[in-house]
Formats: sequence, structure tokens, C-alpha cells
Amino acid sequence: MEADIDGRSLVRTRFVLMTVALALTLAACGGGSTSPRGAQRNASTAGAAAARHTNDQHATSTPTPVPHQSPVAPEVNPPGDIPDNTQFVPYTSKPGGFTVTVPEGWSRKTHGSSVSFSDKLNTITLSWQPAKKAPSVSSAKANDVPELQSAQPAFRLQSVRTATLPAGKAVLIDYQANSKPNGVTGKQYRLVVLRYELFDKGNEVVLDLSSPVGADNVDPWNTVTQGFRWH
Repeated sequence: MEADIDGRSLVRTRFVLMTVALALTLAACGGGSTSPRGAQRNASTAGAAAARHTNDQHATSTPTPVPHQSPVAPEVNPPGDIPDNTQFVPYTSKPGGFTVTVPEGWSRKTHGSSVSFSDKLNTITLSWQPAKKAPSVSSAKANDVPELQSAQPAFRLQSVRTATLPAGKAVLIDYQANSKPNGVTGKQYRLVVLRYELFDKGNEVVLDLSSPVGADNVDPWNTVTQGFRWH
């Protein structure tokens, strides 16, 4: 009888030990459950993947192209005629190496290697830079015209030719473009621009004369170009 009881006790003991071992094995394997630290690692991995996906979308996105701008209609009576009684005064630029005659009283703005004078819709702009050789009609057509075409709204080339000034030979690019919209009304004007490119001793100066299409500024513009001198 005692032996039978001891046998049954031994069986129960072995069953308990097997049950405990099985439970420990399942806990070690995880049974598909995730520990808090493992959950954090998985969340970080998913977040990084989402960030990479977002960055890839931005990297491959194409910016919206600028809409094409058509030439605005010229004014019937453009407010751009320079009065006949306008007085002209010399302006000297030491860094630019020149002196030019400009209308007295016009607003002046200097920015780096350029200076501009403006009144109403008329603007005189001079910019300078070092250059290895003088500009030519061919270089203007190959380089300057494409740059102007991409930078000036509704650009339309009229001609590219040489011009002779008291300061020497120049390349003249004659073109039209739309003005920037007025800051208050948003109105734009059709402008005609005479771009003179001059060269002397390794220095190139670009002289832009801008006014509304239809304005009669032949004489004032001649005064400006004839008054340009190298130092």
C-alpha cells in the first residue's frame, strides 16, 4: 500500500515539473507577444520608414511651373514722356569706372555693382563687372538674349546690333517686356528697353534704358548715352 502511494506521488511530481518546464518554454519564446522595449523598437523602425517615404515623395516632386505671361497691351497715352525742360547732371561711379549724365531729381538706388535712376515708368540702370573681352553681336545673341528671355516677362526681341557712342563701340539689344505688377493696383505696362553693352580695359558696363512703349524719349536717352564716359 505504501509503495502504491509513493508511486502515485512520483507521477504527480513529474507532471508538475513537466507543466512548469512547458510554461517556462512558452514564456521564453514569447508566443507572438511583444515586450515594451520590442514595441518601442518596432515603432521607431516604422517611424523611420514613414519619414524616408515622406522624404522620397518631396525629393521626387516637381515644382509648379510659372505660367506663361502674354504681352500686355501698350498704353494709348503712356505716362512716360520725359519733359523737355528736364535738367541733366553727371553721376560718377568710382567702382564702375565711369561717369554718366542722368536726369536731375530722379530717385536713385545703389545695390552692389549696379545703380539705377527712376521716375514714374522710366528707369536708367547701370551695372558693371570684369570681363576678359568686349561683347559682340554674336555673343549677345548666344548668351545675353537667352538670359533675358528667361528673366524678362513676355520678352520679345526687336534687334541686336552695334552702336557707336562717344565712349566707344557698344552692342545694343533692343527688346520689349512687361513691367512688374504695380504693388497697389497690380497693373502692368508694356516696356521698351534699350540695353547697351560697353567694354573698356577689362571692365564691362551694361546700360539699360527702360520706358513705356509709345513714350517719346529719343532725345533724353541720347543725352544719357552721349554723356557716358570712361574714367
